[in-house]
Amino acid sequence: MLNKYPLWKNILICLVIVFGAIYALPNLFGEDPAIQIMGARGVTLEDQDIEKIKAEVTPDCPACKIEVNNGQVLVRFDRSANELRLALRDKLIKDLGDKYIVALNLAPATPQWLRAIGAKPLKLGLDLSGGLHFLMEVDMEEAMKKLVNQTVQDIRTELRQEKIRLSGARTEDNAIIVNFRDANTRDSAYLLLKDKHTELEFKTDEQGSSFVIIATMKPEKLKEIRTYAVDQNINIIRNRVNELGVAEPLIQRQGAERIVVELPGIEDSARAKEILGATATLEFREVDVATDISAAASGNIPAGREIINDKNGIPVVLTKRVILTGDHIIDAKSGVDENGRPEVNISLDSKGGSIISDYTRDHIGSPMATNFIEYKVVNDGNQASKAPNQKPRFKKVEQVINVATIQSRLGNKFRITGLDSRAEAHNLALLLRSGALIAPIQIVEERNIGPSLGQQNINSGINAMLYGVGVLMLFMVVYYRMFGMIANIALIFNFLLLVGVMSMIPGATMTLPGIAGVVLTIGMAVDANVLIFERIREEIENGRSVQQAINLGYERAFSTIADSNITSFFVAFILFMVGTGSVKGFALVLMIGLASSMFTSVTACRAIVNAVCGGSNMKTLWI
Repeated sequence: MLNKYPLWKNILICLVIVFGAIYALPNLFGEDPAIQIMGARGVTLEDQDIEKIKAEVTPDCPACKIEVNNGQVLVRFDRSANELRLALRDKLIKDLGDKYIVALNLAPATPQWLRAIGAKPLKLGLDLSGGLHFLMEVDMEEAMKKLVNQTVQDIRTELRQEKIRLSGARTEDNAIIVNFRDANTRDSAYLLLKDKHTELEFKTDEQGSSFVIIATMKPEKLKEIRTYAVDQNINIIRNRVNELGVAEPLIQRQGAERIVVELPGIEDSARAKEILGATATLEFREVDVATDISAAASGNIPAGREIINDKNGIPVVLTKRVILTGDHIIDAKSGVDENGRPEVNISLDSKGGSIISDYTRDHIGSPMATNFIEYKVVNDGNQASKAPNQKPRFKKVEQVINVATIQSRLGNKFRITGLDSRAEAHNLALLLRSGALIAPIQIVEERNIGPSLGQQNINSGINAMLYGVGVLMLFMVVYYRMFGMIANIALIFNFLLLVGVMSMIPGATMTLPGIAGVVLTIGMAVDANVLIFERIREEIENGRSVQQAINLGYERAFSTIADSNITSFFVAFILFMVGTGSVKGFALVLMIGLASSMFTSVTACRAIVNAVCGGSNMKTLWI
């Protein structure tokens, strides 16, 4: 029979529309002002920590809802209690101390039954929800210094392995100067190093009575270092922000040395900078047990040694030689050993595994320290007098977070034991897994976009969409009468599906250009209905019966609709692949909208037409 869908097809169409409507539903409930509390540096809160937080919150805000999820605490407030939220945030920061990160946030007010099936509201971009925008710059001087120092150590090791004696090696303005006592030894070293280090340019010279080799980085290597430093720091910042559970961040490169970080929905600038400011590196160092700690602490430090305090303030004497840096760590997981004590399991890349294997083979029974290094901007107190383009100075802060005895020869995988608690093991694993920043980062620009501005953008976008869609729907009803009403119902289904699918996709974010994509999608959906309805009119004018006209109208218009939507989809896909930020969001909305409009304009709309007109003996058609 013409214009009749089988029962299973009608049921399937209904299920798809209901499914989209359910997952679009959380967007009606809005967001609650909240305070988010988590352990500093990613430490999971223990039960006693959570009880302490509840004891701090309940007396001041008995009506507040306290939720615990994934080791974090979320305190929800009434939407009119913003002053109370700010006051309680300040109190929590003061009373809880540095062990916790306390940040203002917005929490979805989605009912529990919707959250139980994974339904969440659509994530809003920075221009709609408000939030924080940071422009960060990588300190390339420190990256170069770090690489040159590592190269000096490699050169020393290679010459000693070949039994070529050198009288010293040092760095000078990012150049490496290696000293020898005679020309023959220098020439032998020159041939060896030139073959091993193709990224360096070598030349020989004489400085007084010393014969030297001077090595500098080739221009292409310098360019590679700059690119690698920024790319690695982008990945590490993304990992740290994600693991700390901070919103849906946008982290991307800008120019040669800068990184853009956007945190939608985050209001607390100080707390966000604390999270992003974990510009730390890790390195494994040899512990000097032969040096007297008391003598070293009084200033009698042997050459090639230095004192670094551990987390309890106890001095540890380390050699200046770095065994391994965090650059070679590819994975780290916390756990417990066979005795139930906390441990961290480390996985290294092939080069790191070779380095640690060679070292531990010769140092079984010796202690090895894990040194935590943090770079902090030095505040001189003269910020106003500084030149606009003058870069801040960084202070290097070091702390020994673990000293472990080497029990056997290690390889690509080994473990760190001797930790005080599981929380400490989790913290160390987070730092190692997130990676070591190859250079410190400074925030050169900060913008706080208030939620009121975001709400204004939302209102403007929604109003523009409502006015446009309202006029469109009115036109469809006036011009196509009953079929126009059916097309309007299909438009509503299309919008529900679009919002529902966007809400389901992890990482999908709605921005102001995304709202434009929604309006464009609705326009294209109506365009498909117009093609079908005009085709039906033509068939009626050619003398077809009502049922034949409807059937032929849908069949003959389908190829035109499909061609138009497929070509538009490919363009949107290319935009999605090559675009960034708002362009990428617009393309994603457009792709989903095109797919949903094909379903609603052709399949769902025809199901309604079939239900109203299909199988009847209508002589005229209101179209």
